[in-house]
Amino acid sequence: MNVLTEKTLRIPFDDNPSNFVVITNKKNEPIFALSRWIDGAFPSTLNPKAVWEIKEYYGTTTFGSRVADGVYETQLDGYEIKEASKISKKKIQHYLIVDDKFTWWTKGRSYLCRLIDLMHMGLVDEVLFGKEVLTRWPQIVKGWQ
Repeated sequence: MNVLTEKTLRIPFDDNPSNFVVITNKKNEPIFALSRWIDGAFPSTLNPKAVWEIKEYYGTTTFGSRVADGVYETQLDGYEIKEASKISKKKIQHYLIVDDKFTWWTKGRSYLCRLIDLMHMGLVDEVLFGKEVLTRWPQIVKGWQ
């Protein structure tokens, strides 16, 4: 993700956020903060235009609560991002990247359906699956410039 983002943007972005997303008002005062760290932000975690999460569960031999937790986390982030956008009147794009066909398609198809529900609810702008990231992600990133 970071390599594709860097290659496409050619300008700095937050490729390893180790803090919360914070939204400020016109006076640069904090008015909203997300409750979880995300996997990437553009241009940074301070008033981002876009944030993304990556859910990959390779080698999972048993299907357990990890995937359910991943879906829940994305839903929570989506609600918070939607509320932050409403309060600040700043659109924040929210993307989810998932991988591992066995986990999502074979074992967890019901959770895969929940990801589609999240898009229909406006909690995620787009979900990218597997190799799709190689072609679709650069197209998305170009739209941020």
